[in-house]
Amino acid sequence: MSNWNPEDDKLAVLAKGARSRVQAKVGAALRDETGRTYASAEVEVGSLKLSAVEMVVAQAVASGSTGVESVVVSPKAQINVSDSDLELVRTFAGAGVPIYVIDETGNPVDTRLT
Repeated sequence: MSNWNPEDDKLAVLAKGARSRVQAKVGAALRDETGRTYASAEVEVGSLKLSAVEMVVAQAVASGSTGVESVVVSPKAQINVSDSDLELVRTFAGAGVPIYVIDETGNPVDTRLT
């Protein structure tokens, strides 16, 4: 992917780790406008269902972030980033934020821009 950079490699490691730590189907990591990173996995508890992207955006907002440089999503199996996840990042950070989906080796296989 043409815009992928070494900082995104770090996000890939964080997203994979978040997913593996709790045996989730999807993990995500986000780098905010100051370079801080957040990582989480999807959550399913009873009727509460939050995507990994919703979780990392919520963490960033709760920490005072006002923007996003990049998001990396690590699924167990190939997925498409949902329209609602794209809209959430766009609403929070504006247009043009890349959301990368990686494979098991940490390499980007898909990119969507908000």
